[in-house]
Amino acid sequence: MASLLSITLDLSARVAPGPAGRAAFRAFVKPLGRPRVKPEEVEVMSRAETGRLSVNGASVTTYRWGDGERPVLLVHGWSSRASRFAAFVEALRAQGHTVVAFDAPGHGESGGRAASIRDFRDIILQLHEEYGEFSAIVAHSIGVLSTLFTLRDGIRVERVVGIGGIAHFDYLVDGFRRTLNVGPAVVRALRGHVEHRLFAGVPDIWRRLDARLDPGRAVPERILLVHDADDDTSVPAQSRALAEAYGERARLIETRGLGHRRILRDPEVVAATAEFLAGTESVAVR
Repeated sequence: MASLLSITLDLSARVAPGPAGRAAFRAFVKPLGRPRVKPEEVEVMSRAETGRLSVNGASVTTYRWGDGERPVLLVHGWSSRASRFAAFVEALRAQGHTVVAFDAPGHGESGGRAASIRDFRDIILQLHEEYGEFSAIVAHSIGVLSTLFTLRDGIRVERVVGIGGIAHFDYLVDGFRRTLNVGPAVVRALRGHVEHRLFAGVPDIWRRLDARLDPGRAVPERILLVHDADDDTSVPAQSRALAEAYGERARLIETRGLGHRRILRDPEVVAATAEFLAGTESVAVR
């Protein structure tokens, strides 16, 4: 199926870039399945107060633990779901934080079949409007890029934790190109769709979609980046680039043997995150 799709996209892109861009975009934003809640996540998720948002025509499921002010927001990654943060919910609730999370469209318990970085942004903005200023955001994978992209729209947080993060949109496009083995014409058509359809009228969209560039006041003064050396989904160079771009504001922890997803269940990573948000930061992660 992947070979057939790549051949079809390559041929279409040469004769009809507009339709090819739409077709490539549909494939680009469709998650690779909808994973279920893991047994070890069930109890935490059962304690959440659920809600609903409507975002770009999709029904989005939200979750809240606690009812305090200035909560911590959790932003999951691609083909994932809010429940993957179960260990973080427990640790943050133990510190007295209220925790808010969501399943993006096409993920978890939300409706729809696909999600774009614009959907992630619009969900974060709606939750910011509902709950007020977040004290922190903890994000994973594409959730890191989505968070840093959204911060450019003026919301403020004191601290950000980015785990297995992606630094720029072109990294996602390049991964799509390699996975489907499509040519440069398809990439141009996809980028054209993003620029002229998804973000029509947004100036400098490619700079805005590159979290390494122009960080300025768009990012907080304290950022914790955690990345595993064996992550083959988002290579460690992505977080290293963010750490270099943000300079003294960022602290980078590199782990080993956890990969892209198991890192969210690692007790030391969870503890380091909780202590970073509490301002103690005494845990060393290896």
